[in-house]
Amino acid sequence: GVPPATDLVLGATAGCLACFITNPLEVVKTRLQLQGELQAPGTYPRPYRGVLRAAGAVCRADGVWGLQKGLAAGLLYQGLMNGFRFYCYSHAEDAGWTRYPGGTVAAGAVAGAVGAFVGSPAYLVKTHLQAQTVSAMAVGHQHNHENIASAFKTIYRQHGLVGLWRGVTGAIARVTVGSAVQLATFASAKDWVCERQWFRKGSWAAVLAGGMVSSVAVAVAMTPFDTISTRLYNQPVDADGTGKLYRGFLDCVLQISKKEGLLGLYKGIGAVYLRLGPHTVLSLFFWDKLRDL
Repeated sequence: GVPPATDLVLGATAGCLACFITNPLEVVKTRLQLQGELQAPGTYPRPYRGVLRAAGAVCRADGVWGLQKGLAAGLLYQGLMNGFRFYCYSHAEDAGWTRYPGGTVAAGAVAGAVGAFVGSPAYLVKTHLQAQTVSAMAVGHQHNHENIASAFKTIYRQHGLVGLWRGVTGAIARVTVGSAVQLATFASAKDWVCERQWFRKGSWAAVLAGGMVSSVAVAVAMTPFDTISTRLYNQPVDADGTGKLYRGFLDCVLQISKKEGLLGLYKGIGAVYLRLGPHTVLSLFFWDKLRDL
């Protein structure tokens, strides 16, 4: 019964609230995914080892506030991506598409693709800012932006409007898969626990249970796409905007698999789950409860 325009605002608000809490894990995840880029396992130094030790390494190199690097860009991304994602999903609900078999998955996938495209420039800048650190702890390419505003200006000045959407193919695949799995499993899990009378329908416990189940599925399905997206966004580019490391989505998959092994696609999965778990629960919980209000 919530209008799509209202869902846009509520989805954006829910995403931003969740982002503020989980951004430190996003920083750690980004560093872990860039560590040992296109190098065989065991042949490179590892300044970041595991989630907790990686968080400690970030604090030592960048201070405690280093764990909130890229927060402004992250909030902008979550506001845009989740706002448009929930807006599109709400339209699908109103049109009755989610009542058909597979309708929830399809609606979640399309909504995720739209949200990823709209929010892609913010995610690009967020990745650049979160990867930046002192040279001794640097992993991946260092873009050396001063802040979010200068990052947008630099990218636009060097590569034009198209440059702001560099890497969007990885982002669309990432959020399409993640959104489809998230929204489908969340709705199903929430209904399932209520049908068995484990929790009362509409209670916060039912919402959290649905979110916890959803977060496991999202982490497993989304991690390879998350790694690919991080690599495509952060890679250095030529003067014409062409990537120096990867020619595109498929090339990135093949290069990682060949040089780092298939497990290279799952780098940072612990951080991905620890970030996606709370973020999925919080964003869906905030969205669900804000809709009730």
